[in-house]
Amino acid sequence: MEKYVNAPLTEGAAAELRAGDYVYLSGTIYTARDAAHKRMYEALERGEQLPFAMENNVIYYMGPSPARPGKPIGSAGPTTSGRMDKYTPTLLDLGLKGMIGKGKRNQAVRDAIVRNGAVYFAAVGGAGALLSQSILSSEVIAYEDLGTEAIRRLEVKHFPVIVVMDAQGNSLY
Repeated sequence: MEKYVNAPLTEGAAAELRAGDYVYLSGTIYTARDAAHKRMYEALERGEQLPFAMENNVIYYMGPSPARPGKPIGSAGPTTSGRMDKYTPTLLDLGLKGMIGKGKRNQAVRDAIVRNGAVYFAAVGGAGALLSQSILSSEVIAYEDLGTEAIRRLEVKHFPVIVVMDAQGNSLY
């Protein structure tokens, strides 16, 4: 089923999505990869605030290539999600509502998705140039020293993803 969904996600919107749905996301999402996740996790362990509130937000596991002149971002394909599995249950418990990446997730992440009514979306690997066409703006908001792994706030319109794990525990994997 094809659906148009706004981000941040509401609990109701996340609950309505089912594994296999084709979704076009519009609104604000954030990027974070391995190094950014590690820093956020360490910040939480020290009792510090995160660079953005997790509640109802979506994280895209992506590190873009440099933007061409006149474009907000370069190629923007997904990275393997499993590398973030160590940190993901904690972020889901803080209210993270969606993740975009590629590949399977471990059992702790699957349990946390169900426990928190979240969803895991897949973006098509190898289609980064196409995916970048749905990104209207990109702004580094934290960890600029990480380069392509810095946390970015993206404004997207009709960003194409597929629900691969839904809030009820159904999975395409």
